[in-house]
Amino acid sequence: MHAMKRFTQLLAAVSLLASTAGLGWASDIDFGKPGQPVELVIGYQPYYTESWSGVVMRGKKFYEKYLPKGSKVEFQVGLQGAIIVNNMLAGKQHIGYMGDMPSIVSTTKTETADVRIVGTLGLGFDQCNIFLARNDAPKFANAKEALKWLDGKQVAVPKGSCTDRFAQATFKKEGVQPKDYLNQNIEVITSNFRAGKIDAAVIWEPTASRLVQEGLAKRIASGASVNEGDGGFLAMRADLIKQRPDVVKAWMNAELDAQLFLGDEKNANEVIKMAKEQTTGFSDRALWYSLYGSYSAETGGTKTRINLHYAITPQARELIDKATAFLYSIKSINVEKLRPEAVMPEFAEQVLKERNLKAPIGDVIALPDGEAPK
Repeated sequence: MHAMKRFTQLLAAVSLLASTAGLGWASDIDFGKPGQPVELVIGYQPYYTESWSGVVMRGKKFYEKYLPKGSKVEFQVGLQGAIIVNNMLAGKQHIGYMGDMPSIVSTTKTETADVRIVGTLGLGFDQCNIFLARNDAPKFANAKEALKWLDGKQVAVPKGSCTDRFAQATFKKEGVQPKDYLNQNIEVITSNFRAGKIDAAVIWEPTASRLVQEGLAKRIASGASVNEGDGGFLAMRADLIKQRPDVVKAWMNAELDAQLFLGDEKNANEVIKMAKEQTTGFSDRALWYSLYGSYSAETGGTKTRINLHYAITPQARELIDKATAFLYSIKSINVEKLRPEAVMPEFAEQVLKERNLKAPIGDVIALPDGEAPK
């Protein structure tokens, strides 16, 4: 039995090595040989709730169980995905926790570096896809009525982001034509809500919940209102994958632990504590509502805040294809469809198989308001 187990492990290792055989482009980074300690720099977004498995990974250090002894891991905060993309392309970061749009962009810059998507952090409907309106907007009977109100109004969005894709898809579905469709970052949107200079905006969690909790705006709709999803993905440099498939598999095991931890509601308080330690300017209550808050169906609330797919499931691929087409349409990337090798599902699939699990591996469920921090 022991010999058979070793043989099975050997076959799995050969399979992973074969899957990396096509990663044949030059790199200045030396990650060492399989089994040796490795030094990794991780780019992650504690300011994007759908990628909070990265927050858990930093806080709980699950990777220490799987990486070769003596390995060193450094986490670097990216205020937005584009910063992580640039650092990964420059070789300053090796693994990235990002939203769907920056993850996709990172795989298309092969003239600079080769980056691959290897896992799904989470899928949902109201993590990136949230419409907020000024506080003195009318009281709407439902999200559809609220979206119609946006016709002829000033709407702000960070263009090129997942919010941009969602907003444009929603306007098309609902036949809405804003008076102005403004390109503004999160900080400008926040100040403009405070000054009453915009009617509405589309932004992501946890900033959406912070603006609501601080009384600067009110939530009126989400992706759930129009069946438009959002997501986050895990990306890695191809030279890391080629040289150290053992490290990739180790990280994917740790990522699985992080997502399982995130999906257990008994860990809610600990998750929020870690998020608070890794961000600035957010109250415990705002962070809690961004992940566990229960919002009404009339404002696009969902029972499941994040569906933890972990692997590249058919739903994840569908989102990747849809977001890629959008990025191409606005000329952010020069390909309408990603090259086949841009998405590498085999590591996540092997980890799931070895641990007798199937994707999706769990959900982050909305909790009662009474459990929110005061």
